[in-house]
Amino acid sequence: MFWYQEFSDIMWATLQPGSSPIDWCEENYTFSPIIAEFVNTFSNVLFFVLPPLLMHLFKPYGQIINPGIHLIWTLLIVVGLSSAYFHATLSLVGQLLDEVAILWVFSAAFSMFFPRRFFPNFINNDRKLFTLGGIAFGIIGTFLAIIHPAVNAFALMLLGIPSVILLIHEVRRDKNERIHRLGVRCASVWFVAVFCWINDRLLCEAWSAIKFPYLHGLWHIFIFIASYTACVLFAYFSVREEKPEERAVLRYWPKNDFELGIPYVSIKTAQVDFNDKI
Repeated sequence: MFWYQEFSDIMWATLQPGSSPIDWCEENYTFSPIIAEFVNTFSNVLFFVLPPLLMHLFKPYGQIINPGIHLIWTLLIVVGLSSAYFHATLSLVGQLLDEVAILWVFSAAFSMFFPRRFFPNFINNDRKLFTLGGIAFGIIGTFLAIIHPAVNAFALMLLGIPSVILLIHEVRRDKNERIHRLGVRCASVWFVAVFCWINDRLLCEAWSAIKFPYLHGLWHIFIFIASYTACVLFAYFSVREEKPEERAVLRYWPKNDFELGIPYVSIKTAQVDFNDKI
């Protein structure tokens, strides 16, 4: 039973507040005696508020094109919960949950949206086989995250680079000016998010000197906006690639002519706009 006790001690240690080797720039327990990083914890609010609305707006898309789109929105909620728990406790388990949740968002999104024309030859244009590869990537990445948790955050940051490059490539292929404007907005917000993440991580003393150690909280806000917007755009492109007989239309909620609203994809089949029924 000695091995069991040792394993139990290790697991308990990883749950302890402050057991993570990562501590962000925000001072700990400043606003609350039970929440380590108050701003970093509650800046995840968009991960809880917008995905349910996106599930509603994408209901016709899920019915006609791909029900897997709702998995993306669900995983974003999981990311928000994991991130809030991590920043509230700064525990190693919280860090792992946060990073693994992000990893699975990447895996699901790439499996669902990666263009078939870029598939390796040995896959034979098989989306299901490519998805199995995405699942394998997620499992292997989860295992590596447990072994080297400190390295995992930087690895996840690097995954954003090919994602943005692919997004820009797909936006440039489309002739829709509305798509172009949303693509520029998405990429710009992503660059601002990365700026906040890097500055919070590497230039903490400078930002603390001007009494603003909250750039990681801004990272949460900007990266959510960039992430869900990228998923909206790739969902649009997926219709073009996977079901060209359908017509995808980029729309905004609550008013379609207000392009700073919430973007979503409407599906028109036989001249019927299914989102008009929502």
